[in-house]
Amino acid sequence: MTADVWLPIPPDEIEGLPAGPDYRYWNGAEEFPADPAECAFYVVPYMKAPALGQRPLPEMSSVQVVQTLSAGIDHVEPGLKHLRPGVRLCNARGVHEASTGELTLTLILASLRGIPDFVRAQDRGEWLGGFRPALADRNVLIVGYGSIGAAIEDRLAPFELARVARVARSERTTARGPVHPLTELSALLPEADVVILSTPLTDATRHLVDADFLARMKDGALLVNVARGPVVDTKALLAELETGRITAALDVTDPEPLPREHPLWRAPGVLISPHVGGPTSAFLPRAKRLLVDQLTRFVNREPLRNVILTTGATDA
Repeated sequence: MTADVWLPIPPDEIEGLPAGPDYRYWNGAEEFPADPAECAFYVVPYMKAPALGQRPLPEMSSVQVVQTLSAGIDHVEPGLKHLRPGVRLCNARGVHEASTGELTLTLILASLRGIPDFVRAQDRGEWLGGFRPALADRNVLIVGYGSIGAAIEDRLAPFELARVARVARSERTTARGPVHPLTELSALLPEADVVILSTPLTDATRHLVDADFLARMKDGALLVNVARGPVVDTKALLAELETGRITAALDVTDPEPLPREHPLWRAPGVLISPHVGGPTSAFLPRAKRLLVDQLTRFVNREPLRNVILTTGATDA
């Protein structure tokens, strides 16, 4: 087949790309690599501003597939209104599970064991001892039990937890145990020592973590957000953190990037990492494998993986 494929990774650095398409490298440069109207398969640049990734979409009159290299699609979804019906949007399921799982575990352990306090004490040359909470014997609640939520639980498994509860949009059973529907979330919150957010950002999950959600968390609980910043109502979280009743570890914030003078930086009991759940050395090999697989399927007219929606079939 003859079609343009836009890639944010130089095509000569991706071994195994199928023959046929004309591969164009575009990672957000001012000039497009070719006429967007001739692009059939568009891979959205990774970790770029949403407006940049959406910029060519109004001109992509022939595009058939839009592929993200992120698990979330909220950064590209608003631009889909420019596309004709029938365009498939695919996410990067399978690319970020390892990295995000690692970071989630890092944030939990660092927060519970007081690593930020130790680093500050080291800067002062101070030996800061004392007892700290352990992860062992804790109840953990994972809100958003997709592939990343499952990968997080895989990495929690050796830590002698008392219990892991799982919540997703709909109820189901997994090899590790039941997954509760969102309607049961409020009843599960008071028992959780650690609440992990790994849910996509949708209309249903925007500000899911509001004042009521936070009030239902038990005293001393830790909130960990590796999902999207707007899943949490920042104002409500700040009010709760100021009381010292709960703590938080946030890889994502709202707004993002967090402005220098934002009060969340200085809130008590909060650890912030700058949205680094995905960009690690594990990203590139997994992203390349995904693209080779998807493009091979595309060229051979086989079903694609990770199709999240098709334009014209949803409100997107």
